[in-house]
Amino acid sequence: MNMRFKVVLETAEEGGHTISVPSLPGCISEGDTKEEALKNIREAIELYLESKAEDIPISEGVELAEIIV
Repeated sequence: MNMRFKVVLETAEEGGHTISVPSLPGCISEGDTKEEALKNIREAIELYLESKAEDIPISEGVELAEIIV
């Protein structure tokens, strides 16, 4: 079963994109392109969950449920 997260994607003034996960405080990433930002946030979510493994049950995979631009 995949875990699903809503992410917020913003275009940065200096170029590129910043992306965050509102339900995971401090889970933020960025990328030069939208695709790179999405790839990077998946990795950031996995690392976030690994760091909280005792508090959050981890399932297989991460799925981005909704992208808010």
